[in-house]
Amino acid sequence: MPSEIMTDNLLENTQVADLEKAGDLPLILNVEPNGMRSLAFVKKNKATIQRLIDENGALLIRGLKIHSSKEFGNVLTEIFDSPLLKYTYRSTPRTEFRGNVYTATEYPDNQVIPQHNENAYSNSWPDRIGFLCFIPPVVDGETPISCSKTLYEKLPQEIKTAFEEKHIMYVRNYIDVDLPWTEVFQTEDRSDVETYCQNNKIEFEWLDNGLRTRQINPAVAVHKKTNDKLWFNQAHLFHVSNLEEEVANTLISTVGIDNLPRNTFYGDGSAIPDAYLQTIRDIYEETKIKFKWHKSDLLLLDNMRFTHGRETFEGDRKIIVGMACPNGHTQ
Repeated sequence: MPSEIMTDNLLENTQVADLEKAGDLPLILNVEPNGMRSLAFVKKNKATIQRLIDENGALLIRGLKIHSSKEFGNVLTEIFDSPLLKYTYRSTPRTEFRGNVYTATEYPDNQVIPQHNENAYSNSWPDRIGFLCFIPPVVDGETPISCSKTLYEKLPQEIKTAFEEKHIMYVRNYIDVDLPWTEVFQTEDRSDVETYCQNNKIEFEWLDNGLRTRQINPAVAVHKKTNDKLWFNQAHLFHVSNLEEEVANTLISTVGIDNLPRNTFYGDGSAIPDAYLQTIRDIYEETKIKFKWHKSDLLLLDNMRFTHGRETFEGDRKIIVGMACPNGHTQ
């Protein structure tokens, strides 16, 4: 993000339209729509909003009043100039609303969700993602973001070289632990799963107690507009070392190392050193940008340029999300 931000009024029909970036905050656009409905406001100011996302990769709009998931979906569709995408080939539990709007990941409030680019484990992903805060958490519960380019640049060369040369293999077992294949693929028909896997270069194997898939994808992607190299994968998140040691040991003793719900390897099947993965996690931790959620905050991200995560929290917390603008690996 730029270090110097213009503070003159950029948007029409507002009394306040200030841009700020103070400390570790993302770029924030404070607005007062003066009675305009949120959809009318973004239609009127879409070009400016799109420019700010393109230039900065992350934008937090504060001051809009969005009252429903339907209104949120319409606002995102307008801003992104794209219908919202269905969340297929899932990796986390969510509740779906109409119009391809979902709750943010529904893991317990005492768990941290590590930084990740949405669907970076897949060969297709959304270029744009938006979050709306319906209910701010009482304590913590931030959605940190971090720059994928910065992560790539900070990684030691030996780690980058290993991942760029070997790529990443994602192995998932859909058994009685974690998400069942029916939820991940949003179908109960095995032939639908097989068709999806064949169309998306995913190896699949039906087991007596479920399904196993393997997929090999690059660890690094090049942004089509900025031409920057970006660290773009979920090796650190899917790997068994992401689990607490006691949980990992229990899972391994229960289902076996080959049957873990998810794990990652280099593309040739060899093990990724735990130390490499910990270095990745450490740099994500060092480079996280956090802000406190306010009611009706709208966070808009270039999903390739910025990761997101979730901190632990207390109290109610309701964040909803929509994804748009499909993209994918060309190789």
